[in-house]
Amino acid sequence: MTTKLAVFASGSGSNFQALQEAIERGELHATIELVITDKPGAFVVTRANNFGIPVVELAPKAFENKVAYEQKVIELLEAHDVDWVILAGYMRLVGETLLTAYENRIINIHPSLLPSFPGKDAIGQAMDHGVKVTGVTVHYVDAGMDTGKIIAQGAVDVVPGDREQTEARVHKLEHALYTNTLQQLFKQTFA
Repeated sequence: MTTKLAVFASGSGSNFQALQEAIERGELHATIELVITDKPGAFVVTRANNFGIPVVELAPKAFENKVAYEQKVIELLEAHDVDWVILAGYMRLVGETLLTAYENRIINIHPSLLPSFPGKDAIGQAMDHGVKVTGVTVHYVDAGMDTGKIIAQGAVDVVPGDREQTEARVHKLEHALYTNTLQQLFKQTFA
């Protein structure tokens, strides 16, 4: 049985691309059925189009409220028979409507060693605090901001005073850790 994924992204989509490339190499036994972005025109749209993966651009402001927005998302997920929702740079808190529909089937990746530095600009937060080590966390999504149960973590050394190199190290780890963690998770789920 192939695990069917929907990837949610708000930005460039580098984690989405890394997952799709891992699928194509046979390292992740899944298919990305749909990409959903809450930021119409985000670069992830171009990446999804390049792979021929359907993409839906949904501006939350176009909906009456968060429940209506998430109801539309659920309709799309069900239409594509999605098993798991994978957040990849999705900069929006998931609400109760979606959390209930996909309970324990929404996964996020965050660029810090949670519980340290949740929320936006985790790499900047880590550098501002002068830590020597930061990292990446893969976790289940709950109603809080980066508070869900941790599935896996990996550490990288901060390059003092060099955000660009530190980000490059974090992104490299993200791409490997997300693929490996999801593969193990799906294997356990369907074993």
